[in-house]
Amino acid sequence: MYYYALFISFIAGLAIGSFLNCLIWRLHEEKTILGRSMCTKCKKIIAWYDNIPLLSFIILRGKCRHCGAKISWQYPVVEFFTAVLFVMAMVVNLKFVFFNFYSILNFETSQFLTSYFFLLTLKSWFIISVMTIIFIYDLKWYLILDIVTLPACAIIFALNLATGQNWQNLLISGIIGASFFLIQFVVSRGKWIGGGDIRLGLLMGLTLGWPMVLVAIFLAYIIGSIVGIFLLLTKKKSLGSQIPLGIFLAPATIIVLFWGEVILQWYWGVLM
Repeated sequence: MYYYALFISFIAGLAIGSFLNCLIWRLHEEKTILGRSMCTKCKKIIAWYDNIPLLSFIILRGKCRHCGAKISWQYPVVEFFTAVLFVMAMVVNLKFVFFNFYSILNFETSQFLTSYFFLLTLKSWFIISVMTIIFIYDLKWYLILDIVTLPACAIIFALNLATGQNWQNLLISGIIGASFFLIQFVVSRGKWIGGGDIRLGLLMGLTLGWPMVLVAIFLAYIIGSIVGIFLLLTKKKSLGSQIPLGIFLAPATIIVLFWGEVILQWYWGVLM
């Protein structure tokens, strides 16, 4: 049963990853989400058997069946990593429920805990999906869309309340996350960061709560510094080059979502 659930999670992740790829492209092209998928080059409608996540890319050898144009590696990579993250979310949430509620587990609570587990997993899957969109869109076009972050703020806030999070903690955390980037925006007059980073800070706060939002921001800047130094050393970027901040904030949010408590305990252990 456990491995069957992991398999279903992986398949769900592949399907959602495929949908995210489609959504990212349609957001950029300002097209409706309704309608069949098509080749971005020849505009031919893609048949269902050519639209199977991962498998179709392999069978078609990364090329459109109609025009032969290369299919971006973004598509299988996003599908695969979304699937892996979905499986990880299920494992992490299962361990959380088991270790926190095992002592009171009985017939009467089993149904409640099952519902609670699936709600936790649904929330994690939604967060992973949103952060994936933000990561890819900011990586490709140096932009974080309000049409993604603002609705996500409302949905994640509601999901956190449904899973027992304290609304005051979430609001304070959201304000802190947004203010951290707002101050930088005001001081630099928009030269250091963009307005989208402010809304992403709000989203991170509403997602992770206090003090995990600070852990995520701190982690994002560490990752960003390492990547920045590497790009400078390899001369792929210069000191004046722009690097989108969302590509570090989004994965840091997912990492802290999974292992925030472990990171925080390790950090306090180092300080002590």
